[in-house]
Amino acid sequence: MAQATTNTQKKKRQFSFKKFFKRLGLVVLIYFLWTIVITLAYKWINPPITILMVQRCVEQMFDSKREVKLQKQWIKYEDISPNMVVAVIASEDNNFRHHKGFDIDAIKHAQKVNKARGKKAFGGSTITQQTAKNAFLWIQKSYIRKGLEAWHTVLMETFWSKKRIMEVYLNIIEFGDGIYGVEAASQYYFHHSASHLSKREAALLASILPSPLKRNAANPSSYLNRRANRIQRKMNIIGRPRL
Repeated sequence: MAQATTNTQKKKRQFSFKKFFKRLGLVVLIYFLWTIVITLAYKWINPPITILMVQRCVEQMFDSKREVKLQKQWIKYEDISPNMVVAVIASEDNNFRHHKGFDIDAIKHAQKVNKARGKKAFGGSTITQQTAKNAFLWIQKSYIRKGLEAWHTVLMETFWSKKRIMEVYLNIIEFGDGIYGVEAASQYYFHHSASHLSKREAALLASILPSPLKRNAANPSSYLNRRANRIQRKMNIIGRPRL
């Protein structure tokens, strides 16, 4: 009798595990199908809002020292100053035009520098990876997010053109507390449209991207000016890229 009870319990557990993994597999399948659909949709439809934007608004609501704001204004790629496109390539992803979403050389270089410094000071993320993170995911680092980021990167490089990746990137990237996209940033810092950004202004905007909440393009520190100078020198070498 006891043996029969034990066998029944084992069968129930096996059934429960099978049921759990079937449901888990279904959820994973639905998620990946959804990522394909939404990536295809964003090939033509502009992302209305991102997880980061929602997160920042919530943070602002619970911080009395911060104003609750969400400044963003979509601008077509053709209307963005070429200086800004060159500036982010020079600053963030020198091989943007040539890689398929991942820059292995940049990753190896970042690992080498970080190992020498004993801390993570540099990353090897491409503009495509950053766009994937900002458009579809959350900003907190984890192995799960990095894995999903890689998947979205592959999808974007498969379905989108380089021009579309750059357009989405420059329209959703965070340039300050509550400031998203190059048009809102240009209006906020320099009081004119992103279509009229000079080389220096573009270099200053690109220089704040690693830490947009701590840096001010309109009132740059000596460090920020030096960083902008380096970006400008690279811009002169790169020239105007054709995407």
